[in-house]
Amino acid sequence: MTGTVVVDGDPVTAQRLANACGPTPETVATTPALRQRLDLDPLPLTVVLGPSVPLHEAVAIAEQQRLRAVGVVLVRDAVDTSLLAEALRGGVREVVLTTDLPALSEGVKRSDELSEALRAIPGRSGPGADGHGATVVTVFSAKGGSGKTTMATNLAAALADRGRRDVVLVDLDLAFGDVAIALQLFPAHTIADAVTLGEDDLDFSGLQALLTPHSPGLTTLVAPLEPGAAETIPASLVTRIVEVLRENFDFVVVDTPPAFDDQVLAAFDLSDVIVLIATLDIPALKNLKLTLETLDLLNYPRDRWRIVLNRADSKVGLAIAEVERTLRVPITAHVPSSRDVPASVNRGVPLVLDEARHPVSVAIKDFAEDHVASSARPPADGPAGPAARDKGKPGRRRGHFFGR
Repeated sequence: MTGTVVVDGDPVTAQRLANACGPTPETVATTPALRQRLDLDPLPLTVVLGPSVPLHEAVAIAEQQRLRAVGVVLVRDAVDTSLLAEALRGGVREVVLTTDLPALSEGVKRSDELSEALRAIPGRSGPGADGHGATVVTVFSAKGGSGKTTMATNLAAALADRGRRDVVLVDLDLAFGDVAIALQLFPAHTIADAVTLGEDDLDFSGLQALLTPHSPGLTTLVAPLEPGAAETIPASLVTRIVEVLRENFDFVVVDTPPAFDDQVLAAFDLSDVIVLIATLDIPALKNLKLTLETLDLLNYPRDRWRIVLNRADSKVGLAIAEVERTLRVPITAHVPSSRDVPASVNRGVPLVLDEARHPVSVAIKDFAEDHVASSARPPADGPAGPAARDKGKPGRRRGHFFGR
């Protein structure tokens, strides 16, 4: 497996770009020469297209090579919004300026990592090939501090199972998302960049360029870096993003804010499994009870609910059986308490990857296999979705039931 091929008609420019791309990159002068090179083994991880390559040719190459897990990084003398949007829609992973060679080096590194992660997935033939698409799993808690993001990151890693499945983790806490910091990621793009692509034109070629790889089988779409960007991301765009992702992955795991906002409801509408997180304290259980009543009110089927009690072995004077009687629903899984959990978060590695035999890891992996992986997507015209939820409830406003 080789690293990088640089394409530019100017030998001086090609050499400058090659010098920034790491050890022993190849160089070719034209796109026909590149296509001949791409017919040979081994395939490069990344192709860098210099400023002499026309944009339409660059986009065509990106579209042709993305299914082969060959990344395309585009180098331009100037970049504007129109060029960036067209490049990302075509599947170009990075767009950098000719004057910013450090950004080119980092972009190639990120592209190589993504290509390696995609190629490491055994027998990957496209999760949408069977026509069913991914299982969408939304992780929610109406109370902050319940361990929701820790559960989402570990659940996604457990489902990916070190490359056995293809999983994407979406951080839908648009104002204060912690997935990137919990996994110690340094993303080049976030979900906010999907706004420039447009809902109508958004496809996997464009969306793929916004993803940040973490580990074999696990990819992320992280929250905006600026909290104000949350206001620019409508629920309809969230719907489109999840629809595109579920046709290209085995599982889509969605982390959420502690609020029933329109973006969260959009994720719920597409969810096959809704994981509800609670802890053994009265405020958390009160919020969980309100959450269950709200889901009932909105007609989300109960057979999609999975209630996970986090820190379930805490000695706080509340019995689990008593909790179940109060909630009138069974607890699906119990995750024990451990100081190793925040330590793993500080290291930026999910505990299920760092210590596979840890009691917390075992509990999450058992939950992932027994109560999530076993859940098949229902038919598209099944009982979930906005139309079914609103049936018989005229005039009800989709509102914010819980604040942060």
